[in-house]
Amino acid sequence: MRTIALEEHYVTPEYMASEGRWLEPYQQVVRPLLDLGAGRIAAMDAGGVDLAVLSLTAPGVEQLASEEAITLARSGNDTLAAAVRANPTRLAGFATIATAAPAQAADELSRAVGELGFAGAIINGHSRGRYLDDPYFRPILERAVSLSVPIYLHPTPPPTAVTEAIYGGFSADISFSLSTTGWGWHIDTALHVLRLIVSGVFDRYPTLQVIVGHMGETLPFMLPRFDVAFAQRMSRLELPVSGYLRRNISYTFSGFNERPTFDILLAQMGVDRIMFSTDYPYGSMATATEFLAGLPLDEASRESIAFGNAEKLMKL
Repeated sequence: MRTIALEEHYVTPEYMASEGRWLEPYQQVVRPLLDLGAGRIAAMDAGGVDLAVLSLTAPGVEQLASEEAITLARSGNDTLAAAVRANPTRLAGFATIATAAPAQAADELSRAVGELGFAGAIINGHSRGRYLDDPYFRPILERAVSLSVPIYLHPTPPPTAVTEAIYGGFSADISFSLSTTGWGWHIDTALHVLRLIVSGVFDRYPTLQVIVGHMGETLPFMLPRFDVAFAQRMSRLELPVSGYLRRNISYTFSGFNERPTFDILLAQMGVDRIMFSTDYPYGSMATATEFLAGLPLDEASRESIAFGNAEKLMKL
């Protein structure tokens, strides 16, 4: 059975000298993040992953000023494109785009898709406190729609004011984990999706497709409450919130390999909205593929999650 993994990360030396500096104490992940060649392919072979769609690791370029973000995005995309050309049957890419400069970001997305053959774009959460429902970002959304490619919405730490107000008051380590991997960035990503929905983005762009990881960033669990809290008589949306979550959003594993969490995702969103990922190198490819193989699914459903849904969405 073919496996396509959609949230697999990389860095470049240029990125490590900029936004990637926070990773320097974690050399056990920096080394595999930098490896876009033989070591990466060997790890995929060992972990049972056939095709990895790589994306620049968080926080990406979303918190940078426009000039630096544009330069770093283009150089990262060129580096990734060279790696894909070297292993075209094993690697693919999500484009990094400079959200601080939406028009240039849209053009870079066109270049990445049209010239480099990338599968879509990666956006790491908010951009200096602004979310994608802001009209400022319409050029990016419109270009994704015109190119028929998805946006992978990856978490990033919440805005500084939010972090200080809600996640402060503890040791530095606890505050960091509470505001990021332990809670905050999952909740902030769920909030980001809800902002897109309740602002009417998916009514304006009904074919826009967004991917989120981590078994849905808590959204499947909360789905019944959304339809009550944002009833259409109040929201004036064309669909209930659940309609957009099942039409415009897809969901990957990315490091969440727990059966109860998967069961909720499957029950609420359906098999056609679920795709495979491992969150490498933060997560284990072998653990993720073993988890997928052990799920009590019929073969057609397992194949849809493993590769079929990704092939359809991104023409891989």
